[in-house]
Amino acid sequence: MLRKIICSLVLILFLSVMVSAQWVKIENLDIKEESTELAGPRIVMEYDLNDKTVSSDHPVHVFVRYSIDFGKTWDLLSSSNLRGNGYDIIKTPGHKKIIWWGAAETSFGQFEQAEFKVLGIRMCRVPAGKFVMKSIPGQGRDEAKVHKPATELPEYYIAKYETTVGMYVDYLNEVGDEGMGWNRRMANPKRCGIEKLDNGKYQVMAGRETYPINYVSWYDAVSFLQWCGLRLPSEAEFEKAVRGGKLLDGDNPGKKLNPNPERRYPWGNKDPNVDGVFRCNFDGPDDGFEYTAPVGSFPQFNSPYGACDLAGNIAEWALDWYTTSYHVGLDGFRLARGGSWMAVPVACDAITGATQLPLKESSIMGFRAARDAR
Repeated sequence: MLRKIICSLVLILFLSVMVSAQWVKIENLDIKEESTELAGPRIVMEYDLNDKTVSSDHPVHVFVRYSIDFGKTWDLLSSSNLRGNGYDIIKTPGHKKIIWWGAAETSFGQFEQAEFKVLGIRMCRVPAGKFVMKSIPGQGRDEAKVHKPATELPEYYIAKYETTVGMYVDYLNEVGDEGMGWNRRMANPKRCGIEKLDNGKYQVMAGRETYPINYVSWYDAVSFLQWCGLRLPSEAEFEKAVRGGKLLDGDNPGKKLNPNPERRYPWGNKDPNVDGVFRCNFDGPDDGFEYTAPVGSFPQFNSPYGACDLAGNIAEWALDWYTTSYHVGLDGFRLARGGSWMAVPVACDAITGATQLPLKESSIMGFRAARDAR
């Protein structure tokens, strides 16, 4: 009976995140070229962002990709060329405008040959200030790191969700014909769900759109995020996102105390399966998932800043090298955080870190985006 209840809840949660876990919905996109008297032609992109959940604490990172050869090749449009209220970090819903000045100075060519994509990723704001960092690779068996005093970070943003299969397929369909980013294990319909078609394009298998992408190397993750104008979170940023700063609104104004700044998990100190309540996706099917779960499947157990799945589901690549004099010759390793669908409950905590060769493509490894506040 309990298993049936869990499965029913899983279905409801899955349906609720089907849209929100993908790109943010951009509506009524209109793009036109306009002449100017002094600066040559400019490109004007207007769209509507009607999601009422968008706010300064839960903004959207909006970026533009463009092609000048009828969609054969694509580039990221640098935000340094843009003006308007519709790109970079968007903190309010409504009608938005992006203006690309100097298009003719960037080998733009004919407007009739151009194609554009305006895409958005949901982010969570993490205010500047001190937090308690205690990460220890290998549950403390590696001597590279010890318990640390409070650490201070500037303000940054971290993605609300892990990068999904659906988002990654959009990326592959731009760059995958170059032989990048895909491997045959991704075609496993239960663990990932991306098939490569005969025409060189890629397709999400039915129902897999909102599952987290896995089987990605550190280099694959970095490449996808550069495609978006983003980066991986550092180990310290990941840990602060899990447990929160000493003050949840940051050191300035510093009025909202964190009730548990040394929490073991995003939700507190209770283990993921205590009292028969499943708080994340971990080892075994009892939480309702044999392998990975659709991202955002445990929304009542988000981090203090609203980020989902920072514990369990997939282990997430971090930006940092794992460098230590205790392991001479192994300094090529990268750090991963958060535990996975194969981890025992205690290994999904805020402290345990893992190390992995950056070329490794594993069913337990995925990633999410981060970026500086600027």
